[in-house]
Amino acid sequence: MNYRSHRRHTRHPLIMKTPFLLTALAGFALAAGAADSKVDFAKDIQPILSQNCFKCHGTEKQKGKLRLDSKEAALKGGKTGPAFVAGDAGKSEMVRRISLPKADDDFMPSEGEPLPKPQIELLKDWINQGAVWSDTAVAKSSAPPPAPKGPALPADFKPSAAEQKAIAALAQKGIDVRPIAVNLNWREANLRLQGTSVTDTVIAPLKDILGLVDLNLATTKVTDAGLSTLKGLTNLQRLHLELTGVTDAGLAQIKGLPNLVYLNLYGTKVTDAGLENLKGMKHLRNLYVWQSKVTEEGAKSFKAAMPDVEVSTGWDLTTFAKKEEKAEEKKEKSDKPEAKAEKKEEKKEEKPAEKKAEKKDDKKDEKKQ
Repeated sequence: MNYRSHRRHTRHPLIMKTPFLLTALAGFALAAGAADSKVDFAKDIQPILSQNCFKCHGTEKQKGKLRLDSKEAALKGGKTGPAFVAGDAGKSEMVRRISLPKADDDFMPSEGEPLPKPQIELLKDWINQGAVWSDTAVAKSSAPPPAPKGPALPADFKPSAAEQKAIAALAQKGIDVRPIAVNLNWREANLRLQGTSVTDTVIAPLKDILGLVDLNLATTKVTDAGLSTLKGLTNLQRLHLELTGVTDAGLAQIKGLPNLVYLNLYGTKVTDAGLENLKGMKHLRNLYVWQSKVTEEGAKSFKAAMPDVEVSTGWDLTTFAKKEEKAEEKKEKSDKPEAKAEKKEEKKEEKPAEKKAEKKDDKKDEKKQ
């Protein structure tokens, strides 16, 4: 065998092991990625359940005999069985129902709009990861607050010609701007169903609909610049911006809305600095900042400046859970064999003293007799 053929048939041990090393490294990378994507019940899941499910499946009402405000109740299920199967989202009734078309009789939530796709994926991931549901978090959970009531609206409001034209223009794009009640000209618009097809250009006609009091732009492609359209909507009371690309600059656009009562910023890039734009809103009562860039300290600071505003974050559940975990750790330590052995030794030391006392008492009784 010549030198060249010898080199061809004799490989360096490290080269021969390279595929195995690469496989191992890939495995470690995947494991690290899985750890990073772990779904947190208190921060990711409980807010979704609270906002969308507790109204019909909570402490006050249990449609279909189903409760979703505790793990035990959810696993027990209702008329159709358990709400979910831990470890298998594909076999979970909850996932099936929230994935159905709204027109389907089994669709959930039955009294609301379809959940955004990112929320559905979060629920699936949580279930597939074992549906880890801290009992301590449930102890802190509660039904969502009732819809906030804003300033009284005059019943004699009449839409202008420009408003009626804008409503007609949006209707041609499949967007229904409808009255909030019969014989009232105050209106609401839900663009969430159109989702990513809604852009800044699409919502431009909204600037002329002065009778708009409830606007849902969740999951749309509306940007900070597009929110300038809302500046003149002085009667707007409820605004949904969850899961949009809105940032602090967007809040600067809407800070002049005098009658805003409810603002949902779930899943946005809004930070502590952005909340400064909201401090002048005297009617604001409900603010949602789950999974935004707002920190716990920022939320507390805002709450101190605006004590009448209910700031929903989910951190209170996490804090409560940590306290309970510490208590459980203490219990576990006390139950360890070492701790039990110490207790036994203490008892052994006490027994001789007790026996001596008993003997003395017996002698006293004999003398008396």
